[in-house]
Amino acid sequence: MTTVLITNDDGIDSPGLHALAAAASAEGLDVIVAAPASESSGSSASIVGADVDGRIRMERRQIEGLEMPCYAVEAAPALIALIAAHGAFGPVPDAVLSGVNRGANIGHAILHSGTVGAALTGGSNGARGLAVSLDVGMSPTTHEWGEAARLARAVLHTLLASPGGTVLNLNVPNDAGAGDRTPREATLAPFGIVQTTATEAGEGEVRLTVADLGGAHDPESDAALLGGGHPTLTAITGIREAPLPDGVLAGSERRITR
Repeated sequence: MTTVLITNDDGIDSPGLHALAAAASAEGLDVIVAAPASESSGSSASIVGADVDGRIRMERRQIEGLEMPCYAVEAAPALIALIAAHGAFGPVPDAVLSGVNRGANIGHAILHSGTVGAALTGGSNGARGLAVSLDVGMSPTTHEWGEAARLARAVLHTLLASPGGTVLNLNVPNDAGAGDRTPREATLAPFGIVQTTATEAGEGEVRLTVADLGGAHDPESDAALLGGGHPTLTAITGIREAPLPDGVLAGSERRITR
């Protein structure tokens, strides 16, 4: 039977997590929920956890509406995905589903996302990964968790049929009916939801200033498509080797021999 791990960076009590777990369970999958005991947003692929004598703390939880094993873990989501790959919660998962995150994860800033970090960690350990995020904006009046979960469920079949290591990043508009729309393949925008615009250095501190993205975007980017009301889907990769710049070895050899 196909096993999937459901995790997130918003914590075990997040309704987005519960919606994603319910969607995976409705597909007849063997679902295990293991999420941070407290919020871990911005944790990227950190493997930090609260440990005692080398043991990571976790406790079993009962979550209304979820009839599967659920664990609150004193660890970042990527660490949860990592220990799951070593059998910490039972069968090694065939896929790691991370989300539904409260807020979009778009652009190159996904590097810093705990939601994305968990999916990438799953992929780097041979599983498939799916990060799911709901574009709620700054002051949402509603959260359409069910719409994001519906789209995740639709993507799930293709994901599970893909080779191990495949990782997808899904972003869903926060409006009714979004789950009926076909996701658009998107490139990564240069930034995320916001970008750093300035730094202010003082004695013993540095202050960052952030601002909403302005100006035009590449029309095929996740920022532009999501802003236009389209769900977006992007295949992403974690750490992998790349070709060295031309001449770098020769240049290093010259410096070493002088």
